[in-house]
Amino acid sequence: MPMHRRLIHTFCAAALSLALAPALVLAQSDYPSRPIKLVVPFPPGGTSDVMGRLMAEELGKILKQTVVVENIGGAGGIVGTERAIRLPADGYTLIQSGVGQNAVAHGLDAKLKYNSMSDLVHLTQVHSGPNVLVVHPSLPFKTVQDIVRYAKQNPGKLDYGYTHAASGHMAMELFKQTTGIFLTGIPYRGGGPLLNDLLAGTVPMIFINQDAALPHIQAGKLRPIAVSSLQRNPLYPDVPTVAESGYPGFQALSWSGLSVAKGTPPAIVEKLEAAMVQALQSDKLSQRLTSVGFVVPALGSKAYTGFVQAEINTWTRVIQTAGIKPQ
Repeated sequence: MPMHRRLIHTFCAAALSLALAPALVLAQSDYPSRPIKLVVPFPPGGTSDVMGRLMAEELGKILKQTVVVENIGGAGGIVGTERAIRLPADGYTLIQSGVGQNAVAHGLDAKLKYNSMSDLVHLTQVHSGPNVLVVHPSLPFKTVQDIVRYAKQNPGKLDYGYTHAASGHMAMELFKQTTGIFLTGIPYRGGGPLLNDLLAGTVPMIFINQDAALPHIQAGKLRPIAVSSLQRNPLYPDVPTVAESGYPGFQALSWSGLSVAKGTPPAIVEKLEAAMVQALQSDKLSQRLTSVGFVVPALGSKAYTGFVQAEINTWTRVIQTAGIKPQ
C-alpha cells in the first residue's frame, strides 16, 4: 500500500474511533438501559437457582432494571458457563459462578473450554455453606474419630455414597486424604436417589449440603457427625467441625458468586460490583441466607477472585491425588 493511502487509512480509523468514543461513554454511563440476563448454569429448583433468583430480585431494585434469570443446565454447570462466556461482554449478561463449574471442573477436565481466571471477571461471592458429614442413626458412630478408628481397623468395609464431582463427593475425597483412611464409594447419578438410600440405611454415610440435611436431622432420621466449614454453622451449633475434630484447616464448601465475561468495560464492572455488595449487605438478603445456614462471605471482586483461585488449587490437587476422571 502506498504511503499516502496508509496515512489516509490510519486517519480514517482514528476518526472513526473518536466518533464512536462518545457513544461508548454514553452507553456505559446509561448502564443499564435494558434488561440484564443472569445465566444460572443449572436447572430450576436447586440451591444455585434459588441463590440466583434472590440476587436477581435485589439487583433489579438497586439497578432499577429487570434482571431475568435464564437456566442453562448441563454437565454440572459447564454447558451454561461456556455459552454465557461467548455472549457479548457488555454487562448485560451476568454469570453465576460456583464450586463445580469454576473450581472442580478445572481439576477434572484439562481440555475445559474456558478458564475461570482468565475468561471471567469475578464480581463478588454470594454465599457459602458447609457440607455435613451424616450417618444413618443405626450406625454406632458419634464422632469423626469413631469413623476414622473403624475405617483404619477395617479398611474398605465402610461405604459412602456420592454423586460424581458434586461438593459432597469432593468433601469426602478430601476427608479420606486428610485422615488417611480407605472407604468404598458407591456412585449415584442424582442426589435424590442417594438421599433416599441414605435415609433407608442402604448407604451408611455421606457428606451432604447442610440445607438439604437439616430437616432429616431434625426428624432424627440422620445423625450429624461434623460440618466441613472452618467455623461451626449457626444451624448446627452443637455439631463440631472436621477441623476441630483433629484435622486443622479442613474445609470443603458449597459456594456461588456472580461474574461477567472478561472484556466487560471497567466502569460497568465497578457499577455491578458495587450493586452486588449493596444487595448482600441488605437485611432482607443476609437474613434470608443465614436462615438456611448459609454464610455471607467477604464481599467484593478482590476477595472473590482470590477465593476462586484457591479453590481451583485445592480441588485440582484433591482430584489428581484421587485419580478422579470426568464422566
